[in-house]
Amino acid sequence: QLVESGGGLVQPGGSLRLSCATSGANMPHFAFGWFRQAPGKEREGVSFISQNDENKDYLNSVKGRFSISRDNDKKMVYLQMTGLKPEDTGIYYCAGRRSTWPRRVFTRQRDYDYWGQGTQVTVSA
Repeated sequence: QLVESGGGLVQPGGSLRLSCATSGANMPHFAFGWFRQAPGKEREGVSFISQNDENKDYLNSVKGRFSISRDNDKKMVYLQMTGLKPEDTGIYYCAGRRSTWPRRVFTRQRDYDYWGQGTQVTVSA
């Protein structure tokens, strides 16, 4: 089970940290990703982290502003978002999958088996 938290309303230029609690998952054997869906748009991948924490990948538009991390001891995955823009508005979803490739990141929605319910992020003045 994946449960997101940390969303909210923030002004442009502001920051938020999203959290994903991964209860029930054998977390050290999982890779994770964050996806988002803006109103009227398809869901898109934002950031991804490999099972062994060595590799990370980002949507071009968030590179340098967002940072994904994981804490296996706490069973948490995080998305630190800075320099937020109105176009970052959307529902943010945490996704996970068991991985037998320690260094691989998974960027496609269909790669993931487990999804959270989402947390709303609104960037507006």
